[in-house]
This record gives sequence, C-alpha cells and structure tokens, in this order.
Amino acid sequence: MPNTETALTWLPAGVAFPPVHTAWRADSDAPGLLCAGGDLSVATLAQAYRHTIFPWFSDGQPILWWSPDPRMVLTVGDFHLRNSFRKRLQQFARSPNCEIRVDSAFEEVIHACAQSLRQGQSGTWIVPPMVQAYTQLHHAGLTHSVETWIDGALHGGLYFVALGKAVFGESMFHRSTDSSKIALAALVAMCRQFGVTHIDCQQNTAHLVSMGAREVPREWFLQHVAHASVQTAPNWRFTPLYWQRLFATDNATS
Repeated sequence: MPNTETALTWLPAGVAFPPVHTAWRADSDAPGLLCAGGDLSVATLAQAYRHTIFPWFSDGQPILWWSPDPRMVLTVGDFHLRNSFRKRLQQFARSPNCEIRVDSAFEEVIHACAQSLRQGQSGTWIVPPMVQAYTQLHHAGLTHSVETWIDGALHGGLYFVALGKAVFGESMFHRSTDSSKIALAALVAMCRQFGVTHIDCQQNTAHLVSMGAREVPREWFLQHVAHASVQTAPNWRFTPLYWQRLFATDNATS
C-alpha cells in the first residue's frame, strides 16, 4: 500500500529549504515532494537547484518544491542516436539553411514550451509565475535556451538551468519533426565540449531512456551538483564543429 504522507512543510519566503532527505518517499502519493511556499526569486531558485530541488506546480496550487529519489540523469557520454535520427541530424548539420542558436529567443522558447504542454495535457506546470521567474533567471545568466532554426524560423528548442557545470534540463518543444531532439543533441554536444558530464532530466520517461538517461540515487546526484556547481561556468555558445565531434563519439543504435 502506498505511504501517504500527512504533513507538508510550509516554507516562508527567505527561509532555507529543509533537507532533501525529508522529501516524500518513492512509495508515497507524491514521490519527491519536499515542501510548499517560499518564492520564485533568482536567489531562491539558485539555492534550490544547488540542493537538487526544483519547483513544479499547476494553476491554483501554492509553489511546490520537489527532489525525487532516484533522479533521472543523462550522462552525456552515454547519449546515443538512433540511426534514423543520426541521418536527420547529419542533414541538418550540412544544410546552410539550418542552424543552432543559443539564447537568441529565450522568451519565445519558454512560452512555446508552456503552450506545448497545454496542448498535450489538461494544464501546464509552466504557469505565468514560472515563465516570469525563469525569464528573470535567464537575465541573471543562469538559464539558457538552445534553439533549432530552419529557414530563419524557430522550429523547436529547449531551456535549461546551469549553475557552473551543473546542468538541469527543464522543457522542450517542437514545431516540426525532430526539432526538439536536434536542440537536445546540440546541448549534449556543447556539454561534451565544455566538460559538463551530466544533464538532470528530473523524471523518468521512456523517451529519455531511449537516449541513454538512467536513474541515479539522489545522494549521488547531490554530491555531483555540489562539485559541478562551483566550477567555472561555460560560455554557452554553439559552433557547427561540435556536430562533427558528436558524430565521431555518439553511441548509435538501430
């Protein structure tokens, strides 16, 4: 029988988060739920991510903070491309009409991610306060977008949080086939170039597993973030040379 937790810590604004080991257990009704309340300021979000905590809530709910155990993580060295997508990516890389841009349209990307979730679900966790908060985090240099552009139009992309070399994937969207996957492949290519070893994926999905992500213990991930977040942050820029290095080292599958 699932363990139903009966008490949830309320976090006043400006107060430190409770220890992540107090989050609701994997057999509870809300695995990884840590606390509610607080605020979405840049300082609070930076503190949260440094402790493997992230906000996730819907309209009408208070701010809910999560730190699941285990944690879904993509080791960038384990990232693999299916042969069909590898061919698509090679075509994209060769085309003069296709390019990857970083941080050229962050607000359009996050709004598109929110809209994409609304189309596939009854609601979205990228509610207006989250859009505003992550836009402010972007202006502070801690959140970035990776964008797939074709014929001068934005076709897909993703955004992620980066503290030093600790990288946390947030959400993706696509307006054409494989355009979000192309953005993810570009992020992996940059991570390999810059010495970033892992990308946080938060939740386990079959799609992530198919690309090489796996679950790791939260304690391991906490130690990784503590080490990576104090390293010098990369200059998040993409050049086509990174594609060649990705193709030379990826683990292709059928």
